[in-house]
Amino acid sequence: MYINEVAKLTNLTTKAIRFYEEKGLISAPSRSANGYRQYGVQHIEALNLIREAREIGFSLPECEQLLSLYHNPHRRSADVKAQTLAKISEIDQQITRLQQMREKLMALAEQCPGDDSEDCPIINSLSGQSCCHHKSSLHNK
Repeated sequence: MYINEVAKLTNLTTKAIRFYEEKGLISAPSRSANGYRQYGVQHIEALNLIREAREIGFSLPECEQLLSLYHNPHRRSADVKAQTLAKISEIDQQITRLQQMREKLMALAEQCPGDDSEDCPIINSLSGQSCCHHKSSLHNK
């Protein structure tokens, strides 16, 4: 199968497929007499795994680990589950950080009247100014 066909079957771009090949995530396909890449079913399955894993947050090194498990006939589902649970824990930590960021942003937004005045409590807070007078006293020194 040529790269354009593989791209359609896997919902990946030809650039992404070449990138994954370059990074060693998929094996180099054989070449036809005219030099075109010839992909097989094993490439499509690996590319589908990469695409799905990337969509749910796995990094390229983590995809490489998953592919290693995929290709290992003696893999243990416990190993795959452990990697999945580790990813869930990482995502939970990211969610916590995002919630904290959201809370800080909400607190800043609540301080700001959002009117036409030049004084902005959000800018003042982000820059370490307690109020608009602090700004002018710094410039007058």
